[in-house]
Amino acid sequence: MFESKYSKVLTVILVIVIIAILALLGFLGYDIYQKYFIESEAAAFVEDFEKEKGEKNEEQNQVADENVTNPLDKVGETPGSTGNNVDNSQPTYKGFNMVGTMVIPATNFKYPILEKVTRKSIETAVAVLYGAGVNQVGNTVIIGHNYRNGLFFSNNKKLNIGDKIYITDNSGNKLTYTIYNKFETTDTDTSFYQRDTEGKPEVTLSTCTDDSKNRLIILARAE
Repeated sequence: MFESKYSKVLTVILVIVIIAILALLGFLGYDIYQKYFIESEAAAFVEDFEKEKGEKNEEQNQVADENVTNPLDKVGETPGSTGNNVDNSQPTYKGFNMVGTMVIPATNFKYPILEKVTRKSIETAVAVLYGAGVNQVGNTVIIGHNYRNGLFFSNNKKLNIGDKIYITDNSGNKLTYTIYNKFETTDTDTSFYQRDTEGKPEVTLSTCTDDSKNRLIILARAE
């Protein structure tokens, strides 16, 4: 009788352990799948966006060159007209307005930069919190989550002074930024937001430290 009850208890414990292990494996599997899906989708979007902007700029440059050579060749066009309908619509990513894209080769980072910080927007990509605007003179603060799994700014701790950041804005203008400072500070410190950039565009990348107690800050200046 005692052995029978003991066996039942062990069986129940074993079943609970197996269920817990399966639940853990399922959670880890979902996390890996989600990370892969989000990263792959964002990277593909960035590559398509930059390719499209590059092709449009090439077309506009070719037309501009033709107009300079033969400004009156095209009937019905005023001098200086490109003959192209420039797309000034606001590009979006998953329903959020975006201001450009960011690529950081050192961490294999490829994400759109969203226009505004909201709870949902920074669960989708990185977003502008403050500043002049990407690729504009002055400092622009861009924030992203550190989920400690490689998503968004999780790998910023691996960045070093001298690493490059490439930002393409909605007009197709692509600038190269070089990291010149990296430090930790409190979550209330904004003293570095407004700073003298000596007439150059700069970006500040901000994310949580791994223990979520402080902020990891990356400063980069356009070349």
